[in-house]
Amino acid sequence: MTDMKAAVIGAGSWGMALAALLAKNGHKVTLWSWQPADLEEIRATGTIASKLPKAQLPASIELNENISEACHLKEMIVVAIPFAAVRTVLAQLQPILTDGQIIVHVSKGIEQHSLKTLDEITAEYFPDHPTAILSGPSHAEEVVQAMPTSVVIASRQNQLISTLQDVFMNSSFRVYGSNDIKGVELGAAVKNVIALAAGISDGLGFGDNAKAALITRGMAEIRRLGQALGADDYTFTGLSGMGDLIVTCTSLHSRNRKAGYLIGQGQSPEQAIAAVGMVVEGFYSAVACKELADACQVEMPIVIQMNEVLFHGKNPRQAVEDLMLRDKKFE
Repeated sequence: MTDMKAAVIGAGSWGMALAALLAKNGHKVTLWSWQPADLEEIRATGTIASKLPKAQLPASIELNENISEACHLKEMIVVAIPFAAVRTVLAQLQPILTDGQIIVHVSKGIEQHSLKTLDEITAEYFPDHPTAILSGPSHAEEVVQAMPTSVVIASRQNQLISTLQDVFMNSSFRVYGSNDIKGVELGAAVKNVIALAAGISDGLGFGDNAKAALITRGMAEIRRLGQALGADDYTFTGLSGMGDLIVTCTSLHSRNRKAGYLIGQGQSPEQAIAAVGMVVEGFYSAVACKELADACQVEMPIVIQMNEVLFHGKNPRQAVEDLMLRDKKFE
């Protein structure tokens, strides 16, 4: 398939990277942003330096600040905005989209209080639209430079998965399929909270042993939650589970790890997030993850300690000590 008409909603780093990927794959792409200044910078320089400094977006990408015009007659809508803004954007899209337009979400999170995932929130606004979730270890900085990357597309419809594999795949971007939307979304959301903890460990000066333990025990927490919610346990060994957890906990590109590192170095959570300069999804997912764990009666000690550090002023070093001194257990 070489002629998909697509709108990418959101000109953050991931939105720009996916717009560039789709355009290079031969699709007709429109990139939308609510900030005219962002689009002007792209027109002038080919990117937004503060978000994706090494990028050079293809000139074929159309830029539009009118969301209705951007989505008009498009076959696919890629929603690439922070999770916290999903409802606002879906409400804007509701009177605009027509039957059959494919919705692909690429953000990650769980909604506070309602405890809904992207798929569940989208069903409120678009119960009949074909919908998919794209997730996996995929830093925008590497995707836009055509470095080898593998992700997963999750949907209930196998034909939609096959179509989207054709749309997104190329020699540097491989797409696997999954029907386990719940598992893919849980892995994507919770790993951001674990990555904050991994960053704190680095900021405190701890070594590889501590990082490996956080990644491993963090995955145990994700799997327990997934099992309680009926997800396929196999999903968490894959790209949207262990793959995404590893890259987010270890990469210098990771906003969540960087924010955690700054907290471990002594900055407040608010100072750390401001210093990162872009959305830190784990900060917003931490409360919802704890609420979900409580509702399911699932033990998630790392998530609990991260909530204490982020929102209740707990000393990060004390949080690590409390994790280490928990009652003895079998793995």
